[in-house]
Amino acid sequence: MTNADQTKKVDVQNANSPLAIFGGPKSVTKEPGDLFSWPIVTKEDEEAVLEVLRRGAMSGTDVTMEFEKEFAAWQGRAYALGFSSGTASLQAAMFGCKIGVGDEIICPSVTYWASCLQVFSLGGTVVFAEVDPNTLCIDPKDIEKRISSRTKAIMVVHYLGHPCDMDPIMEIARKHKIKVIEDVSHAQGGLYKGKKVGSIGDVAAMSLMSGKSLAIGEAGILATDDKEIYERAISMGHYERFGENIETPELKPFVGLPLGGYKYRMHQLSSAMGRVQLKYYDQRCEEIRKAMNYFWDLLKGVPGLRAHRPAKDSGSTMGGWYASHGIYVPEELEGLSVTRFTQAVTAEGCPCYPGANAALHLHPVFNTCDIYGHGKPTRIAHSDRDLRQPEGSLPVSEGIGTRTYDIPWFKHYRPEMIQEYANAFRKVAENYKALLKDDPGNAPHLGGWHFFKHR
Repeated sequence: MTNADQTKKVDVQNANSPLAIFGGPKSVTKEPGDLFSWPIVTKEDEEAVLEVLRRGAMSGTDVTMEFEKEFAAWQGRAYALGFSSGTASLQAAMFGCKIGVGDEIICPSVTYWASCLQVFSLGGTVVFAEVDPNTLCIDPKDIEKRISSRTKAIMVVHYLGHPCDMDPIMEIARKHKIKVIEDVSHAQGGLYKGKKVGSIGDVAAMSLMSGKSLAIGEAGILATDDKEIYERAISMGHYERFGENIETPELKPFVGLPLGGYKYRMHQLSSAMGRVQLKYYDQRCEEIRKAMNYFWDLLKGVPGLRAHRPAKDSGSTMGGWYASHGIYVPEELEGLSVTRFTQAVTAEGCPCYPGANAALHLHPVFNTCDIYGHGKPTRIAHSDRDLRQPEGSLPVSEGIGTRTYDIPWFKHYRPEMIQEYANAFRKVAENYKALLKDDPGNAPHLGGWHFFKHR
């Protein structure tokens, strides 16, 4: 049966079945089994971890340094440095770019807080930019007007696995002589116009925690071609590696103790698992992409629903499709709220939640919180102007929760099962009129500050 035949079969089922929320049959009937299980842990992973555990080498660096070499080669960078978390790696990337007291970084408001909040500990601050409503990544058209004499870097986030539009971003950065930091926590292995994300900016950093697509435990990693950035990252939290091998002149007088006073090395249970996971990552991601693209192909043309993925002929691809979402277009469904839409999809047997990350510029920690006792909000403690961005200042970011919803994150290509999940979305969208009467509308702010719900 062709894809067209399968879709036609789905259409017939939709037309003849009432929505499950009103007592009709559910679209999803099969047990998922390991369809959503991640990471894939094999005996090879277990043996690698046990080898480290049995010789008591958890706090060593020999395995980690091997993983760093392999990761750097895979990422296409000269240097890689393992960290205890993605948060630490992103902070070290900022430090590597010499962000300090009074400096500013530009970051999308729609992202996880660890893309930017650590800048406060360096004495810097953040200026938020809008996101593109289709890619959900930082909008290049909104960046340049955010640049000031204090701007040191642009933090781009390949959000939910979608690559940022890097060409105009790099052009802006080079024009203003500022750094570009890539947060690749959602998109390891994705491509932008044929180039691997994380290999385009001045430095990349990312989480490798167990919920990510490249999942090795609680860990992070930094990658760069710039030796000074790399050595500054070492100097911040890797005291045992901050020694006579350091070549950056301004660092040499201080070798021996970490400049940041942090202990940030990756523990070797994670790096041991990382070496195994990296070996199979590309082939596993290929199956994820095949499954996710099949899901969206089945929904092509369905009113109200848009795929969150690059165009097929763009040379760009999603990474491991972490925290996969869709774009919601309520205007095509007579204004049906995404809240009511997701309630109906959930009733069809496919748990579905509205929204994505809530806009960070509205959170009190970026507006009123005095974290370090400066006597004023930390956001403006080292600034000569009030950088706070009130409600209404970033309307796209503030409204993105009403236009996004999560979708299943398939780890295996199993067409018959994927069809059932696609049918849940199609059935609800094509029968939306039945939902309008009891639509509760959306909450004032959809989305969360913390984690996504994953299947």
